[in-house]
Amino acid sequence: MKKSDKTASSSSWDSLKWILVVALVIAGVWANYYYSDIDWPIRLAGWIILACVALAIASQTAGGRRVWAFSKDARNELRKVVWPTRQETVQTTMIIVGMVVIMALILWGIDSALLAIVSRLTG
Repeated sequence: MKKSDKTASSSSWDSLKWILVVALVIAGVWANYYYSDIDWPIRLAGWIILACVALAIASQTAGGRRVWAFSKDARNELRKVVWPTRQETVQTTMIIVGMVVIMALILWGIDSALLAIVSRLTG
């Protein structure tokens, strides 16, 4: 079997898996409305089970494997981040609050000056 045959076969299986996932979600929406008289915790449990099954099927596709690899890489990168200490965070926040107050006062002063100029011009 050639490589192109394998990818074509894999692609068709992936398409079928995605169709199954969409069908499961549509069936879940239909069941949610059809069984609306059943208590919501039971319907929520059904949605959780349905979501797990749909995610399990979707994760078996090429796109699902790419998403899973991306999320693992993102988590590894997140572990490499050096987070600021509490003191650094508080100091940075205070600097930002101070700059916001200063800018608010400057804009208030400009607004007041323009209001005074316009009120003198218009009488």
